[in-house]
Amino acid sequence: MSLDNTKLLDFLDEIDKELTRKITVIAVGGTAMTLLKAKSSTIDVDFTIPGEDFTEFEKVLKLVRHGFKVDTYRDGAVFSQILPADYINKSKTIRTKMKNITLKALSPIDIVVTKIGRLNQRDKEDIEMCIKKFKITKNQVIKRAKEVEYVGREENYEINLEHVLKNFF
Repeated sequence: MSLDNTKLLDFLDEIDKELTRKITVIAVGGTAMTLLKAKSSTIDVDFTIPGEDFTEFEKVLKLVRHGFKVDTYRDGAVFSQILPADYINKSKTIRTKMKNITLKALSPIDIVVTKIGRLNQRDKEDIEMCIKKFKITKNQVIKRAKEVEYVGREENYEINLEHVLKNFF
C-alpha cells in the first residue's frame, strides 16, 4: 500500500486522539520525504522518537488500526545509524495543529546520511532526489556523515558514502 501525505497525516491524527500527553514524532526516510513533498508517497512509515515519548507512542500504535508497516526507532536512531543530538533541532516542523503530537521530518541532509547506511536501489533514488530538490552539496554530506554513528561494520558505511560522493556529485 502506498501512503501519500494525506494518508500519513490521517494516520497520525488517529494516533493523536489516543495519546494522553504531548509527544514529538520525527518522520524519517521515505515518510519524511513524503511529508516534505520530495516524493508523492512512501511504502511504509518510519519514525524516530525521543526516548521520553517512545513508550507512549508505541502503546497507542498498538491501539490504532492502520494496516501498514510502521517502524519506530528511539532517540535519533534511524536504521543502522545514530544521528547527533541536534537532529531534532535540525528537523523541519510539519504540523503543530494536532492536540498532542508535534510532527517533524528529518532535515534533508539527515535523510541522505541515514539512507547511506543501507543504500539499496530505492535509497539511491531517494538520495539523488534529496540532493537535487534540496540542493545538498558534497561538503554538507561529508560533514554530516562524520557526525553520524554507524551501528555495525563502519567500513560498510564508509564504502557506501564513497559510492554516493562519487556517483551523485
